[in-house]
Amino acid sequence: MVEVSVDFADEDVPHDIPDRVFDAVAELRLALQAELDGFSSAERIRLGFEVAIIGPPNAGKSSLLNRLAKRDVAIVSDRAGTTRDVIELQYDLNGLAVSFLDTAGLREAADEIEEIGIGRAFERARCADLRIHLSDDATAVKDLWQDGDIVVSGHADLGRVGSSLAISAVTGQGIGELLDAVAGALSHRVSSAGLISHERQRAELIDAVAALDGIEGLPGELVAEKLRMANGSLDRLLGRIGADDYLDLIFSSFCIGK
Repeated sequence: MVEVSVDFADEDVPHDIPDRVFDAVAELRLALQAELDGFSSAERIRLGFEVAIIGPPNAGKSSLLNRLAKRDVAIVSDRAGTTRDVIELQYDLNGLAVSFLDTAGLREAADEIEEIGIGRAFERARCADLRIHLSDDATAVKDLWQDGDIVVSGHADLGRVGSSLAISAVTGQGIGELLDAVAGALSHRVSSAGLISHERQRAELIDAVAALDGIEGLPGELVAEKLRMANGSLDRLLGRIGADDYLDLIFSSFCIGK
């Protein structure tokens, strides 16, 4: 309709762009923005989620990782500060690719190496998709707390139950409930995922949304140009939409040249 009003002004066609065109543009822009908003979740589905196990030394973080792995992937010792680097475990959780991260115990570092490990633990935990706060008394790490995190008390086999979710890496108590809680938290994010999951696709949608901004009230020529720009982005994203497609629709919808 916009192209007709611009290119066939001497024909018996509408010369003003009707409001329903701008309504359709607004609806399209909202749909594209919704896809952009779901990009982060879709990308995580493709690449996998990261779940950091954090807490003080000797809270049972490495023991939990070994329990999940069903083998010894992390060193377990009564000596505080054994874990110095981030240890990752790839896990299939109800069809979701998840990396569980065993991190250094959070405390005042005893030496330079431990300080580096604690710094890495903070950074990886901060950037993770979810954090399991594990301690004897179910205390969250305040500096790393984010909405949706899971607080767990460990060493339930020793009678240390500090929260409604208590686990034991020795007996397996509460492990199933913990995995269900993690799956529930991540599944909630999956439900908001969009269709795009690559940065190239995201860039094209950003350009399309930008082209549709502020389109209402502009002269027909500028409206047409901005729509062409948005079309170009979607063209590169979805496949070729050429001038012939426009002309076919124009001549099939309007009485032109007759």
